[in-house]
Amino acid sequence: MSKYVDGYIVPVPRDKVEHYRQVSQQAGELFREYGALEYCECLAEDVKPGKLTSFPQSVNATSEETIVFSWITFESRAERDRINALVMKDPRMNMDPASLPFDGKRMIFGGFEVLVKL
Repeated sequence: MSKYVDGYIVPVPRDKVEHYRQVSQQAGELFREYGALEYCECLAEDVKPGKLTSFPQSVNATSEETIVFSWITFESRAERDRINALVMKDPRMNMDPASLPFDGKRMIFGGFEVLVKL
């Protein structure tokens, strides 16, 4: 059972969703290769702006962008740290901001200990 989850919210230009999917597919394969238990990327389908806060507002999404909600599960935080280090060093992982299909400065991310899993 996974005990640690990294979560992400990313604004992606609608015309770059396919490019994002390709980058995500490659990243996910690397994370799984190095030991992540699960890698999941979800494209917004029913996500509306709120009065005080919302997924779009959290990343200052524009009308030309959609939201991607993602998570990666790991056995533990130590495993997450080990796997992240390996993925980031892997030459197949191109993290050049100019080549990314989204604005990384507006990505929200963090690590979470699992509280309830049914």
